[in-house]
Amino acid sequence: MAQKPRIARVEAVVNIASGTASPEAAERMSELLAEHGLSARVHAVQGEEVGRSLRAAIDAAPDLVAVLAGDGTARAAAEMAGPDGPLIAPLAGGTMNMLPYAIYGNGPWDEALATILETGEERGLGGGCVDGRSFLVAAILGAPALWAPAREAMRAGRISLALGRMRRAWTRAFSGRLRYALDGGPRGKAEALAFMCPIASRVMADDDQALEAAIIDPQGLAQAARIGLSAMVADWRNDPSVTSLTCRTAGVWAAGRIPAVLDGEPARLPSTARIEWRPQVARILAPPAAPAPAA
Repeated sequence: MAQKPRIARVEAVVNIASGTASPEAAERMSELLAEHGLSARVHAVQGEEVGRSLRAAIDAAPDLVAVLAGDGTARAAAEMAGPDGPLIAPLAGGTMNMLPYAIYGNGPWDEALATILETGEERGLGGGCVDGRSFLVAAILGAPALWAPAREAMRAGRISLALGRMRRAWTRAFSGRLRYALDGGPRGKAEALAFMCPIASRVMADDDQALEAAIIDPQGLAQAARIGLSAMVADWRNDPSVTSLTCRTAGVWAAGRIPAVLDGEPARLPSTARIEWRPQVARILAPPAAPAPAA
């Protein structure tokens, strides 16, 4: 059963150059923590100061480190804290906010913080690792990863940029299939692979100790176009050419470097990559778990 921790001392890091965070958000953070009677220090920083402030906040050993920033900063905070460090609250202050939305839902960050300060529970946060890089929500490997930047441009209303990125993604489709093996099993081929942590999976419980592996294998240009459209406006996991399994380790090979998206951030992986599940990356302050349905 999750534990309700005692929170008295808080360090907060607000990346004022990240997405929706701002100096005004840092002021709101200070007000909210004061309203809950907490001893708090808020760092409003940007650029190279962010990493140094995260390190200082965690080294201060508070009861909680609240991070209002993007997914990259949230991931860095979780890695710095580790499983034995202070609790982390990764709040939505970036552009995509994949990790905060997976933990707290899509509401405003200050509402999420107020909720967990009042009723939050300690929960372990697992994650994946690919080629030495962590992901706490999802990793997409292969050509469909190139649709992610187009989707974000579309969300931001930058239509011409989205169309340019769509053309680039389309020209890369079928440019090189991936070979893969899950948990040391037989090798297969696919256009792309996605690995989702339990916190983001629709078929796994949050405390499952594995990754959801989605094998994306469209048969022809029509199916590839359908997946591309799903990546823009819906959930590509619903496409019939996507098969979902679970695994703890995977190997992926390609003829050249592999395009990828790790927690919403584009990456280029070498031609051979290993993916692993890590059961305990950090401890988070999360909303209380929903009660189990009656038998």
